[in-house]
Amino acid sequence: MIDDQERDVDRIKARIDREDTNLFARLATIYAASRKQAQGLLQTGGGLSIVEWRTLWDLHEIGPMTISDLASTQRADHSLFSRALPQMRQKGLVFMCQAEQDGRQTIVTLTDKGRDAYHLAAPIMGRRRAALSDAFTQTEIKEFVGYLDRLEDFVRLPVNQIVETESID
Repeated sequence: MIDDQERDVDRIKARIDREDTNLFARLATIYAASRKQAQGLLQTGGGLSIVEWRTLWDLHEIGPMTISDLASTQRADHSLFSRALPQMRQKGLVFMCQAEQDGRQTIVTLTDKGRDAYHLAAPIMGRRRAALSDAFTQTEIKEFVGYLDRLEDFVRLPVNQIVETESID
């Protein structure tokens, strides 16, 4: 009988080895590490949050966008922007107004201060992308994105589709 206080080092190592291939657990830790890295970089690049950076980047690259456009572009929930944009407006980074053609839509535009904030953060975030290109070739990144697309399709499957099993005759 094993004492309740006795650790089984071999079983612990086997569990760690098995968890190395657990995509669900690995994605969560990679996501957290990616956010921490980005937050650290953005602190040295002007003190923007990740949402602020991504929004300024999109507005700089594309021009005026609706909140729905931003959410779609960033693959994020609309509510994220409903919370973040008023603060960005208060900081003077963006201007928001109702769309003339559809008053239900809000158009978000980059201000001069927002453009300055973008230009301050862009070089450091560009270095991050360049460093990623040192770690992965463009072919590897494209292949990896293909795997992510397949994984995203899988995790968006309805729960009942996963739990239903065919009866075996």
